[in-house]
Amino acid sequence: MSSAQPISTQTVSSSNAATNVTKKSAENPQDRFLKLLVTQMKNQDPLKPLDNAEVTSQLAQISTVSGIDKLNSTLQLLNSDVAESLSMEAAQMIGHSVLVPGTTLTLEQGAAAAGVELDQAVDQLKVTIMDSSGLPIRHMDLGNMPAGVNAIPWDGKTDSGILAANGEYTFSIVASQGGNDIKANALSLGTVNSVTPNEKGALLDIDKIGLVSLSDIKQVF
Repeated sequence: MSSAQPISTQTVSSSNAATNVTKKSAENPQDRFLKLLVTQMKNQDPLKPLDNAEVTSQLAQISTVSGIDKLNSTLQLLNSDVAESLSMEAAQMIGHSVLVPGTTLTLEQGAAAAGVELDQAVDQLKVTIMDSSGLPIRHMDLGNMPAGVNAIPWDGKTDSGILAANGEYTFSIVASQGGNDIKANALSLGTVNSVTPNEKGALLDIDKIGLVSLSDIKQVF
């Protein structure tokens, strides 16, 4: 009775290596093109050989496919580098106050602040602050305001002059220039608590506001 021969580790390693090389080769588009071209040339009709222009065209296709693969790989690396760079940039904002799109307002120790983003300068900017029930408690006419991001301070007082209680409020903005309504984007003020890497760069966790994209940050303090 013959005994089975043990398989050496070297043999297994060589076999695995050969399999990996074969798989890698099979997955290479350039190798596939070359194999098809060589096979086509071997089996061509001697009386009707491949036209030079046709061969040149196929070789050009090989270069194109190879170039596209390399370009895709390069773009993937660039996207990865950009995402990592944005995440590092966002991490530096932790602990800082930022203005982001929103209509919430936090009153603490008799003071609060928000912001507004204007596409153009306005000659009239009106702000209405509302309590948790949605009832207006303060109307402010801030007058002229330049284009860009501008701060909106609130002294915490109501229209009757009474100091409002600390807590969360909302606000709305109406802007106009020469009697014509102008688009105004309300901005909420919050503190960056943490940063989470994301496919698009990073997501920032803003205190009492939630998660926002790095691109939503309008101003950092």
